[in-house]
Amino acid sequence: MRFRPCIDLHEGRVKQIIGSTLAENSRNLKTNFVASQPPTYFASMYQKDGLSGGHVIMLGQGNESAAREALAAYPGGLQLGGGVTSDNALDWLACGADKVIVTSYIFSEQEFCLERLRGLSRQISPERLVLDLSCRRHQGRYVVVCNRWQTLTTLNLNAEQFDLLGKYCSEFLIHAVDVEGKQSGIDPDLLHCLAENCTRPVTYAGGVSSMEDVAMIAEAGQGRIDFTVGSALDIFGGTRLRYAELCRYNM
Repeated sequence: MRFRPCIDLHEGRVKQIIGSTLAENSRNLKTNFVASQPPTYFASMYQKDGLSGGHVIMLGQGNESAAREALAAYPGGLQLGGGVTSDNALDWLACGADKVIVTSYIFSEQEFCLERLRGLSRQISPERLVLDLSCRRHQGRYVVVCNRWQTLTTLNLNAEQFDLLGKYCSEFLIHAVDVEGKQSGIDPDLLHCLAENCTRPVTYAGGVSSMEDVAMIAEAGQGRIDFTVGSALDIFGGTRLRYAELCRYNM
């Protein structure tokens, strides 16, 4: 189990936002933290501390320059997600991204489009591709959401889907959208779903706010599920988890 660091970009700045409020032109956007430092500060810190496999996520338009600066500060050490398509995936890899993270592109409206995923995996190879299957509970199932986590898709998380999708990517990134950014604790049912159904590497995000939560991830995932932390982390204005302590999981 590893700690995967993050750099969430909104309007060109590093921020921590409650994911469920992130709609385009939303007046209800709730922001937990806005960094005074540029994204390169965090990228350079992750490199210095030997943290690999972290992700830079562009939350909407206007973040491209900031993302390129972060990737340049830590070439080959960070993944890039947010608006990735077949038209720009290769460009982001050329900018220094270790892998690209794809979400909405593999959906047409709400429908999962296998042909788009197949085409993308042929273009950049599965080893450089991460699928973001961030989800929320709906009618007793975990359903993938896209379009800034606002749109429910037709894709449910289960063993059959993980086996299918795993043929076209190297790993999964999964946010528990219902608890993301709320510092209210993790979603244990989602963790058990991942542990039971997913054999590929997977990173869990959402609600991690204490060392007890980290211990629960380790137990539920039997050491196979990585994790990332946002608003609760001290480098993002949080008071519940110390960045230095989490770095030990990568040693």
